[in-house]
Amino acid sequence: MNLSRRGFIKLTGAGLAASSLGALGFGLAGAALASSIRPYKLTATTETRNTCTYCSVACGILIYSLGDRAKNAKSDIIHIEGDPDHPVNRGTLCPKGAGLLDIVHAPTRLKYPQYRAPGSNEFKQVSWDFALNRIATLMKEDRDANFIAKDAAGTTVNRWISTGMLAASASSSETAYLTWKVARALGMVVFDNQARV
Repeated sequence: MNLSRRGFIKLTGAGLAASSLGALGFGLAGAALASSIRPYKLTATTETRNTCTYCSVACGILIYSLGDRAKNAKSDIIHIEGDPDHPVNRGTLCPKGAGLLDIVHAPTRLKYPQYRAPGSNEFKQVSWDFALNRIATLMKEDRDANFIAKDAAGTTVNRWISTGMLAASASSSETAYLTWKVARALGMVVFDNQARV
C-alpha cells in the first residue's frame, strides 16, 4: 500500500477521532437512542368506529382500546379521535368531542341504571331487566289509562297524548326510522329529538 504523508495524517486523525468517541461512550449512542424511543401507543390497540354522543351533528369517532376482545378480558379505552373517513366531520372534532376520553373515565359517570323508590331520598343501583321492565310497565299503565281511540266526532285517531318520546338525534337513519315507527305505532303524538331541544 502506497500511502502519502498527507494520507497518513488524515488516516491517523480519523482513527484518533473514532477511538476518542468510543472511549467517551459515544459508540453505544445509537443503541441507547433506539432503546429510548417509545413504541407508537396505538400499536397494540383495537380500533372501533362509533358516533360522538354529544349533539345532532353525529361526528364519526375512532375509539382505541387495549385488550384482545377475549371473552373474559377487560378492555380499556386509551384514545379517542375523529374519524378521517367519516363524511360528516372528516376527522375533526369540536372541544366536547375532543374531550370524550375524559367523559369515559370520569368517576361520576353512570354505568348502570339507578332507581329511586317513591318516598325515598336516594338512588339504588338496579339491573337492566328491572329498569326496562319498570319502564315498560309504567308505559303500558299510562297508555291503557289515557289512550284515545276516537275523537268527539267519532273519527278513529288512536292517540296517546299523556306520554312523549325524546329520541337521540345522533343515531343512524335506520335507527331513527325504527324509533319513529315504534313511537307512532304506540300512538304517541308528542315526539321530538335532541336536535330541536
